[in-house]
Amino acid sequence: MEQNTTTEAGGAAPQTITLGGGCFWCTEAVFVQVRGIVDVESGYSNGHVNQPTYEQVCTGTTGHNEVVKLVYDPAQISLRAILEIFYVIHDPTTLNRQGNDSGTQYRSGIYYSTPEQKQVAEDMVSALNRDKLFGKPVVTEVLALSNYSAAEEYHQDFFEKNPNQGYCMAVAGPKVAKFRKTFSEYAKA
Repeated sequence: MEQNTTTEAGGAAPQTITLGGGCFWCTEAVFVQVRGIVDVESGYSNGHVNQPTYEQVCTGTTGHNEVVKLVYDPAQISLRAILEIFYVIHDPTTLNRQGNDSGTQYRSGIYYSTPEQKQVAEDMVSALNRDKLFGKPVVTEVLALSNYSAAEEYHQDFFEKNPNQGYCMAVAGPKVAKFRKTFSEYAKA
């Protein structure tokens, strides 16, 4: 487990949180643009097959979720702000589905690496449900990160490399635009 330590310069050490919010191309496309996020990696987590391939994950039989692993600087952005962005760019009320993408690999999930992250995530899910912000219950699972592996290289920075691909134009592009409009204070220049 990651420790909340300070760097030699006295600032907070980078933290890692892993999020599943549908297709990782879309989630990655947003978070690479967030100030304070220092690394984004698309991958697979919380399944029962070691080092699954994309094709295996797409069958829905590995138990894995398509996720993005975020390394962030807590001096620049809080976990709460990251999760606020996360909840705006996907629908946390649909079980195993995001838009036309369906299957357990598209479930809403927060995969923490510290007890503090778990608490922030659980508190946020409780508040969203209590306040009925989405009109339906939030079904985001909050679990410790397990059995993570990076996705194949061609999935990394997919939106940046393929902005004119149909899925990117129809799904990822609008999510990026929504982020930039709603959270302009967190957008990288």
